[in-house]
Parts: sequence; structure tokens; C-alpha cells
Amino acid sequence: MQAKSISLIPLGYLADMKIGRPAKSQRSAFGVRLQFLREQANLTQREVAAALGISQPSYVKWERRDIGLTRDRLKKLADILGVEVEDFFSIDDRPKRNGPVGRARKTFETLSRLPRSRQKQILDVVDVLLRKDLSTLEPQAA
Repeated sequence: MQAKSISLIPLGYLADMKIGRPAKSQRSAFGVRLQFLREQANLTQREVAAALGISQPSYVKWERRDIGLTRDRLKKLADILGVEVEDFFSIDDRPKRNGPVGRARKTFETLSRLPRSRQKQILDVVDVLLRKDLSTLEPQAA
């Protein structure tokens, strides 16, 4: 007979916990916005830093302190996060996106909360289904 694990901690408790060390100082307004947009893109600091070609500790400074960014760096950052440059300076908490709506948006939001390994499995299945559907839409050669 196999032992079963029993957890007395409610699932909501763990799901609401933030990962990482708390900041020692108040984030800049730009840093708060940058963190929000990064989390909306479901990216880690390490992933964004790698895409920018900088170290993760260097990127952390971007989210924590007032920094000066060149136009090129700002554009590259926007591309990585899938937003417009203007979204870094918007007072609206929701960046403008041309993403899915309704049920598709809810599904993708649920998917983004799953572990990365599970996300990959689901997206692999979706890719296969999309390729199948797209192949039926292509005109047949005569």
C-alpha cells in the first residue's frame, strides 16, 4: 500500500504568494509599470534579461531604480514584452493589446498560471490542432 500525501494548507494560500525577496526600497513608477508588464507577459526577470543580452541583476535595477534607457533599449524591451513603448508610460493598468477576448482570453489566463512544463504540453497540443485546421484552409493544388 502506498502512502498518500495530505496537505493542510489551502491552495489559495500558496497561489497568492509572491516569489522572491522583498525590495528594500520603494520602486520607481517606471519600475512598477515594468514589473507589471513583465508579469502580464508571463516572463521572469531572468528571461527578459537574457533576451536583452544583460545579466539578471542588471535587469533587476531596471525594475527597482530610476534608470535612463536609450530609445533602442526601450523599443527592444517593448518587443520582448509584446507591448507598445507607450504602454510603459500609460496610467491605465491594462496595456493595449490585440490579444484574444472572451473565452479565449480566460483560457490563456488560466494557462499562464500553470507550471511552464504543463504550459508547454498544452501548447504542443494546440499547435498540432492549429496546423491541422490551417492545412484544411489552404487551397488545394490542382
